[in-house]
Amino acid sequence: MANQPLNLTARQLAGQRLLVGFDGTRFDADLQFLIGEISVGGIILFSRNVESPDQLRELTGACQAHALACGHPPLIVAVDQEGGPVARLRAPFTEFAGIAKMADVGDAVQFAKVTAQELLSVGINMDFAPVLDLAPVEIDSVMAERSFGPDPQRAARLGSAIIRHLQSAGVMAVAKHFPGIGRTTLDSHLDMPVLDAGYELLEAADLIPFRAAIESRVAGVMLSHIRYTGLDPDWPASLSTAVAGRLLRKKMGYAGVIMTDDLDMGAIGRHIDLATAVSRILSADIDLALVCHRSRNIEAAFEQILSSIKTSEALRQANDRSVSRILAMKRRYIRTGWEAGRLGSY
Repeated sequence: MANQPLNLTARQLAGQRLLVGFDGTRFDADLQFLIGEISVGGIILFSRNVESPDQLRELTGACQAHALACGHPPLIVAVDQEGGPVARLRAPFTEFAGIAKMADVGDAVQFAKVTAQELLSVGINMDFAPVLDLAPVEIDSVMAERSFGPDPQRAARLGSAIIRHLQSAGVMAVAKHFPGIGRTTLDSHLDMPVLDAGYELLEAADLIPFRAAIESRVAGVMLSHIRYTGLDPDWPASLSTAVAGRLLRKKMGYAGVIMTDDLDMGAIGRHIDLATAVSRILSADIDLALVCHRSRNIEAAFEQILSSIKTSEALRQANDRSVSRILAMKRRYIRTGWEAGRLGSY
C-alpha cells in the first residue's frame, strides 16, 4: 500500500479500528498476540479481568509496554465505570450510587473527579460514561436505573459536568448510547429493539444531552444497537450511515471518535453476521468496532478490515480518516509512549 498515513503499516491501520475484550487477569500470550500481531487500538476491561488495584496496574502497564516495544501507538484501556449497577471496579475502588441518584452538578463533579483519579492510578484512560439516554417515566425504560432521568436539560447539565471533569483529569469520556435508548424496554444485550422514532421526536428531547456532550468536546460517542425506523428503516444505529454519518457527523457536527456498542450483543449477533456488521462499519464513518468477548470474531474482524483497505481505495481512504481521528484522540489524552520519541511521527 503506497502513501500510507502516519507511518503505519497496513496491519496497524486495520488493528487500530478494534477495541477488544480478553480473558484472564495477567499479561499472557494471548494479549501479546492481540496487541503485537493484530495491533488492536485498545482493550476493554471487565470484572473478569480485575482482582486488585495492584494487579490491574501491572496488567495495564505490561500491555502498554508491549504496544510500545512493538512500535504500535499506545492503547486505549477502557472500562464501564458508570457507578450504580454498571461498575466493573468495586471496592476498594469508590462505589457510587449511580447517576440516577445524583442530586445536582456537585454530585456529578465529585463522581468524575474521584473516578478519573482512580482509573488513572491503575492505567485506565477511557470511561464508557456518561450515559445520556433519557428514561421517560411513563414506560418501564430499560435505562431507568442507569439514566439521569426524563429531563433532557438535567441530563445535558450533569452529563457535561462529568465529561469536562473526566477529560480535564486525562480520562477520555464516551457519551452513550446515541441517539438514545431510554424509550425502549427491550435490552439490546438480548435482542434488537425497534423504535418508531424520527428526527423531530429525538431532536425535541433525546438529542439535547448529546448536543451538550459535543459542545463539551467529548472524546467518544457510542452508538446504540437500536433500529430507529424514522432514521434508518434497515440498520441499527451502530451500523447506520444515516445515524453516524448524516445525523451525528454532518447534522450535529461531531468530529470525534464514533464507536459501536459491543458487536457480541444479541441485538447484532442474533440478526446480523459479523462480516456484514464490519462491512457496514467500514462504510458508515464509524471509527471503532467493539468486540468485547474473546473469540475468533476478533481475528475475523481484523482480517476483513485488512483485506478491505488493501483492495478498495474508497475504504482505504475512509479507514485513514478513522485512524487519524483515533490517533488524534490518543495523542490528546494518552501520555504513555508518545514522549518516548519512537512514536512521534504518528
